[in-house]
Amino acid sequence: MSDSVNDDWIPRFNPHFRLQWEPAQDAYVLLYPEGMIKLNFSGGEILCRCDGEKSVGQVIAELRQKFPETENIEADIKEFFATAFQRRWLTHE
Repeated sequence: MSDSVNDDWIPRFNPHFRLQWEPAQDAYVLLYPEGMIKLNFSGGEILCRCDGEKSVGQVIAELRQKFPETENIEADIKEFFATAFQRRWLTHE
């Protein structure tokens, strides 16, 4: 599935979803009309970089630099993006 994610894509939030830090959850959450999705630490780190200007490749580069000790970080990030696009949390150009 992650093979279908292109490094040049610029991810944007689907207008039905909004990313927000939720102090009560001590985590980032995705809010949508029917509810809320609590994100794990990694998901929050990825999605908070989806500003509509950075490409998938740029997000990967930032996270690789921030977490150099993490093995297979690129594959994990692409897998997360693939899931986010499939669930329509994100769209891309």
